[in-house]
Amino acid sequence: MAETSELADKLSRQQKINEGEAKPTKVSQSVYAEFKEFSIQEIKEYRKVFQKYDVDANGFLDFTELKLMMEKLGEPQTHIALKEMIKTVDEDNDGSISFREFMLIFHYAKEGTLRVEGLKKIANCCDVTTEGVGGAKGFFESKAQALADQSKFEKEIKAEQEKKKLEDEEKKQRRAAFKEKASAFH
Repeated sequence: MAETSELADKLSRQQKINEGEAKPTKVSQSVYAEFKEFSIQEIKEYRKVFQKYDVDANGFLDFTELKLMMEKLGEPQTHIALKEMIKTVDEDNDGSISFREFMLIFHYAKEGTLRVEGLKKIANCCDVTTEGVGGAKGFFESKAQALADQSKFEKEIKAEQEKKKLEDEEKKQRRAAFKEKASAFH
């Protein structure tokens, strides 16, 4: 009976959108732009967690994958609790959780507005900011590497600019020499 009600709710919402009585949920294309409270590295870590449990690799966590995730996190949930978890963050009402919707769990947790107990457990179990000393070491090593890559990139650009200047100078000298030789024929 709950499935019929759920389907009726989805169809009713779609009908309201079609008739202009409701607006479709706006979905941002870039989670990096939308979730500015998280660093790029944190979002990448959350994506790894998401992909770990997205067993069929379709870009969504469906009911079964969410159930598996909760079991592997040591927090098995009832059927009703899993449905409630999906419903809480499923903004496009497709019955599954996209990566963007998965990020909403952590966004709401950071805001302190996360009310569903199962989602709180996900937010606590998947906290990528508490990596400890090993994480800090990796963080600083990646920062040092990024700086080195940036300076290497800057050196390459300067070298290319110098090369272009030399080529332009040689071109000017060849033209001047050509004009000098050409003037001898006039």
